[in-house]
Amino acid sequence: MKLKHTGFLAAATLCASMVLAVPGMAEDRSIIVQSTTSTQNSGLFDHILPMFEKASGIKVNVVAVGTGQAIKNARNCDGDVLFVHAKPAEEKFVAEGYGVKRFDVMYNDFVIVGPAADPAGVSGRRDAAGSLKAIADAEAVFASRGDDSGTHKKELSLWQDAGVDVDAASGTWYRETGSGMGATLNTSVGMGAYAMTDRATWIAFKNKGDFKIAVEGDEAMFNQYGIIQVNPAKCLNVKAEAAKSFVDWIITRGGQSAIAEYKLDGKQLFFANAAKEGAS
Repeated sequence: MKLKHTGFLAAATLCASMVLAVPGMAEDRSIIVQSTTSTQNSGLFDHILPMFEKASGIKVNVVAVGTGQAIKNARNCDGDVLFVHAKPAEEKFVAEGYGVKRFDVMYNDFVIVGPAADPAGVSGRRDAAGSLKAIADAEAVFASRGDDSGTHKKELSLWQDAGVDVDAASGTWYRETGSGMGATLNTSVGMGAYAMTDRATWIAFKNKGDFKIAVEGDEAMFNQYGIIQVNPAKCLNVKAEAAKSFVDWIITRGGQSAIAEYKLDGKQLFFANAAKEGAS
């Protein structure tokens, strides 16, 4: 009887090991979300993720980097969900088969901040390209992230609209930090340099000094965020069921309400705008 009992335990252990080895049969209840620094630095994830985790039992681990790096990481299968803000790059990610489908999630806007002295005389202006041209003409110091993030991509497109070759100015009045938004703002304040930032990160930023928003309100500085489940057909390690649960929650009532409710100092940081039909 003892031998039979031992054999039964061994067989049961082997069966359990086989079940755990089969993808999808015992999926780990956690996912990796490749996202931007703004969603993390603004405190948004600290606000919304506990709600999702409580409702679903799924743990969300966030890798907060620039959008360009987040997309590269997702292409390398180092994540289950992509949550970023560079729509053309996101659509390319899906078109090339790395993502299942892209959904709008929320928006805010970019602003140009600068010192109270305002050496380029742009304070109060609404035209982003014209303001950047004025900064270039004055050779006033401008701190750029220079990191292929969503913010950096938008900034470069605005310099192009302004007709300014920032590559030629690199290292002179145009300084590239190669850092995230918070670190770049710290550098900006330390150098007395203008910078472009998403509004949410600026509201949450604690080291403003005498800096203030100089330029805002241009439609060209609209900032849309999107979410994409990484395609399990490309990345076999993707936890498809849990990833889809997160995407579905974010773009439907639970997540959209949580995003809209998040405020700092009475100010709403992000405006939920996922399509009403929700997940498909």
